[in-house]
Amino acid sequence: MVVVVPWHGHVWLPVELVLLYLLAILSAHIQPNASELIGRSFTVQMDNDPKHAAKATKAFLRERSGMLCNDQVNHLNPIEHAFHLMKTKLNGKCPKNKQELKTVAVEAWQSVTRDETQCLVMSMHSRLQAVID
Repeated sequence: MVVVVPWHGHVWLPVELVLLYLLAILSAHIQPNASELIGRSFTVQMDNDPKHAAKATKAFLRERSGMLCNDQVNHLNPIEHAFHLMKTKLNGKCPKNKQELKTVAVEAWQSVTRDETQCLVMSMHSRLQAVID
């Protein structure tokens, strides 16, 4: 039985259900998108969201990509650089309420181009090389 808890306009789902949704999303999108952008061999790196750190998520990613990068190495995490890109796009926006915040955040996210995300992915080689050197 699944218990869905409404709270102040939000719906809270059990962690197990959220994890199932996450695994379904990863299964449907990670392999095709990563393969198209960077080829068959790739490393997956998540942010520090608790469901990304779940054992089941890490096991799933190791099976699919062969390697899961340490999520504690923030300066090498392309997600952190994507967050910076989003902050840049949101700079100067002053939403007055939650709905305006959602609107500007969605607009900023939708304005991120494929070239910008590919640039973040492709910059990883030089970032890693800088650590090695």
